[in-house]
Amino acid sequence: MSDSKTYSEAEAERFFAVKFHGMTWDMLDKPDRSMDDSEKMIDYAHSSLAHWRKAGREINLQRGYWLLSRVYSVLHMAEPALKYAKQCRQVTSDFPDQMEDFDLAFSYEALARAYAASGNKDEFQKNFDLAEETGNSIMKKEDREYFGKDLHAGDWFGFM
Repeated sequence: MSDSKTYSEAEAERFFAVKFHGMTWDMLDKPDRSMDDSEKMIDYAHSSLAHWRKAGREINLQRGYWLLSRVYSVLHMAEPALKYAKQCRQVTSDFPDQMEDFDLAFSYEALARAYAASGNKDEFQKNFDLAEETGNSIMKKEDREYFGKDLHAGDWFGFM
């Protein structure tokens, strides 16, 4: 008897979106990431978003754009980091009813980090302040603490 399961196309798309998202985080968290790992990380983040485009909602797209922005920021690639941060922020603005309160804070964080990577101190500061302000209004304590920890972690390209 076989243990194989049949998936609908939408179920398969969601499965791979989540799988590639997790694989991206594995690479983001890897302390000794090689150039090859960095290339894979970019591929995984794009793959996750591609699958969410087929089977997700706007919240999934928003988080996919955020992840791409984070990946490119971590890799010091300011132009694509800013591109995806702006897309993240736009989806957040266009579909506020689909977002959690922390999604708004993370959209400002993505912009702040991408502007820091690009060397734009004024836009960095404006968006960092907005991230901090909206982060402080996150309702669930554990989400608020997680956001605050993430906001103050990582490379801020000498701006913090």
